[in-house]
Amino acid sequence: MDTLFSKVTAVLPDGSVKNNAYVGVGAGIITYVGSEPPAEAALAVIDGTNKVLSPGLVNAHTHLPMTLLRGFADDMDLQTWLFEHIFPAEDKLTGELVYTGSLLALMECIASGTTSVSDMYFFESDVARAVAESGMKANLCRPFQGLENHETRLREATEMIEQYHGYDNGRILIDASVHAEYTSSPAIWEAAVRLASENHLRMHTHLSETAREHSECVAKYGMTPAAVFDRYGLFSVPVTAAHCVHVTDGDIVILAERGATAVHNPVSNLKLNSGVARVREWQKGGVNAALGTDGAASNNSLDLFEEMKAAAILASGENPLTAAGSLRLATVNGAVSQGRKSGQIAEGCDADLILLDFDKPHLLPLHNVISSLVYSARGSDVCLTMVSGKILYRDGEFLTIDRERVLRGARKAACIF
Repeated sequence: MDTLFSKVTAVLPDGSVKNNAYVGVGAGIITYVGSEPPAEAALAVIDGTNKVLSPGLVNAHTHLPMTLLRGFADDMDLQTWLFEHIFPAEDKLTGELVYTGSLLALMECIASGTTSVSDMYFFESDVARAVAESGMKANLCRPFQGLENHETRLREATEMIEQYHGYDNGRILIDASVHAEYTSSPAIWEAAVRLASENHLRMHTHLSETAREHSECVAKYGMTPAAVFDRYGLFSVPVTAAHCVHVTDGDIVILAERGATAVHNPVSNLKLNSGVARVREWQKGGVNAALGTDGAASNNSLDLFEEMKAAAILASGENPLTAAGSLRLATVNGAVSQGRKSGQIAEGCDADLILLDFDKPHLLPLHNVISSLVYSARGSDVCLTMVSGKILYRDGEFLTIDRERVLRGARKAACIF
């Protein structure tokens, strides 16, 4: 056994907690969960007194390099924000800038308890380079977008697959991607589906994020974005569909029947005035619901603890999500969206774990661990982040990323925009 968490409060798959638990890790997976110390000795023992051990959080939809545009354009609706500000700024990006922005994002993720991300951006090979160095897990995609020409995207995606798909025992996986219905065309959708089918990839897309996007698609095709994508075979492969704020009841049926994941991005959607997704209706209809931050330019944070609290509060009232339900969105449901065996503290699962220091004024007294995790905890309470059994962050120190180098690069990048 490589590592043993001793006398820790462990969050179990059924939403309960085990106090004074022992959780053992070996060869990158969880090998022991019990109330007594295991018979096998551990190379390292971590004292869990006054600490909570949780599955690592999964950010199921984000754009990592957009940390460089954090605060660049705020307080406007999505269409204005995207077309008048973000797209022109992104034209100035280079591969090296994307690499720097990705490392900056990964530092934020790791320090706040995220162990895996699903990222969609361009210069994605430079995103992959940053992820490879960081030790985090990621599903990465360069989206197909534009009206007709998709040959360049196919070439880029093929190169990404050859270089990074399955990297480091599957720590990095490559997904196919269509950016969105309104930024692409049927020829592009069909090309992306072929790429996914031929290479056994998952698919990542934006879907019905705004009322305008949704209604203009209906006016153009006589169908919703989900129905159009379904007609062109997008849901013939496993799909992660981000936002889904304006999906109809019929769209929910399509998502459920095709086994798709819908990703809730509550903070970004509220900030851009896109609306509030009907997460409980997704779930009642049989759709796997996960959680994402979207990019730091529209959030402006990558802290999934903020996202969990927002998700739970927004789905309160007559149709509550509950704290336990919100935690599932950010852990096991996110792992399902990525096709990974993680998101749970259970023997045989990947050892993607986070340890939180609960000896803090805002976390005391401790009446309910799960409620405190979702409603009171902050990303800054994370004192250890482990991915596949490897510690990436501990007590404020990054063990795989040169913090000062990345911060210098980020400050320099701000002068470009």
